[in-house]
Amino acid sequence: MKLLLDTHIFLWYINGDKRLSNDKRDDIRDLNNEVYLSVVSIWEAIIKYQLGKLPLPQPPETYLPTQRKQHQIMSLTLNEDSVAYLAQLPSLHRDPFDRMLICQASVHGLSLMTDDTIIQQYPVQIFP
Repeated sequence: MKLLLDTHIFLWYINGDKRLSNDKRDDIRDLNNEVYLSVVSIWEAIIKYQLGKLPLPQPPETYLPTQRKQHQIMSLTLNEDSVAYLAQLPSLHRDPFDRMLICQASVHGLSLMTDDTIIQQYPVQIFP
């Protein structure tokens, strides 16, 4: 299985947050799965940190990539095909970071792991 983690799922995972189900936690840990974190999520987290909305134990530019690597999660870069897919995406969600994650999941054939009910309305494969 190829999974793309929504930003909140990654943060819940690395912080041991109880909002992340044991099943999802196990699927992220499963070495048979390809698990990705988008650079878009790093971008989003850095902005929230700078606005004082996301407390982190270390500066995000070092903490987040270090956590990603420690948990054997691969980085997903942003490419032109993913950005161009925005033109086909219905305007159900106003969050530009979430919209780009939807595009990346669609273009790269990934299942998006999220608890965001608005994202789940899109024609993208959502990981249950």
